[in-house]
Amino acid sequence: MERDGVTYLDYQATTPLAPEAFAAMVPWLRDQHANPHSPHRAGRRAKAAVEVARGQVLAALGAPGGRLFFTSGATEAANWAIAGTFERLCASRPKVVTIATEHACVLDTVQALARRGAEVVVLPVGADGLVDRDAARAAIDGRTALVAAMLVNNEIGVVQPIAWLGELARAAGAVMVCDAVQGFGRVALPADACDLIAVSAHKVYGPKGVGALWVRDGAEPEAILHGGGQEGGLRSGTLSPALCAGFGAAAALLAQDDPAQVDRLWRAAWAVLGDDWVLNGAADPRWYGNLNVRRPGLDVARLMSECRDIAFSAGSACSSGSGRSSHVLRAIGLDERAARSSIRIGFGRYTQEAELVAALQAIDGAARGQW
Repeated sequence: MERDGVTYLDYQATTPLAPEAFAAMVPWLRDQHANPHSPHRAGRRAKAAVEVARGQVLAALGAPGGRLFFTSGATEAANWAIAGTFERLCASRPKVVTIATEHACVLDTVQALARRGAEVVVLPVGADGLVDRDAARAAIDGRTALVAAMLVNNEIGVVQPIAWLGELARAAGAVMVCDAVQGFGRVALPADACDLIAVSAHKVYGPKGVGALWVRDGAEPEAILHGGGQEGGLRSGTLSPALCAGFGAAAALLAQDDPAQVDRLWRAAWAVLGDDWVLNGAADPRWYGNLNVRRPGLDVARLMSECRDIAFSAGSACSSGSGRSSHVLRAIGLDERAARSSIRIGFGRYTQEAELVAALQAIDGAARGQW
């Protein structure tokens, strides 16, 4: 997808807004302004739009029963799922278990809980990026309040064994929290194994500023936002009918995506890059719309400068200003130099094969020109 002369290959940071999602939002931005929590007719109309969107996201999730709560995004959803669950269970279950390659919204939340006395266990991963199963078996026990794990890693694209982790959690009486942001609509989501699932609109061709938390009946976390209790008494804050409508429309489109398109793009990408580039993380199981690769000695800052008409990433957008190398790449065993010689290419629904090939030829050529 090319706009303003830039080829966009950063789908993990955010996806382009689907035209259908934009169209669903416009009436609520331009013509309708009622608060969906007001009891008058205009308010009820706005609430109806929110509820239609809620049903669309629920249908796309395919989760069994439960409730879907709209949030400001996946960061809020993950914070609420983890902190709210710990608050509910910590008296009898002081332990929180997660994985070293999780998103910062999970890792920072569990560290905040550690400062409040939680016993935090961060499970290691192998060079493939997959969780160490022996460590998981040892850590998840009757003292565990919750297990938090990402379905598809946002930096390297590997797919964690969520169903297996969920079985371990359930056997121990713990709650299974899944960050499904990067996997929603892309890979099979084992919702039966989960108790709480966080998703985000702008990763699935919807608008920024809205996400959701699916909650299994009986697994409701304590509220962490207090005020009007608009979302079932558990999440306070006025909802935006426009953002919810955009999310719903985007979610309804996911079933129409063709997984074979991404597979074709993946193969075309590797046909350009070849053996001079090394894949970070497992080749399988993986979401093939995420290509995280490294080339020994690559100066990524220089590469990005030379390829400024291509939007790609040197790591997670959420931590790009930190100055640190990727914690995910360090967790899979890369040293600082190797981590800093890695780039992430992301593609999806609107990526054309010809533009992907041309962009990767430019990146590969610029990388070769450094020697």
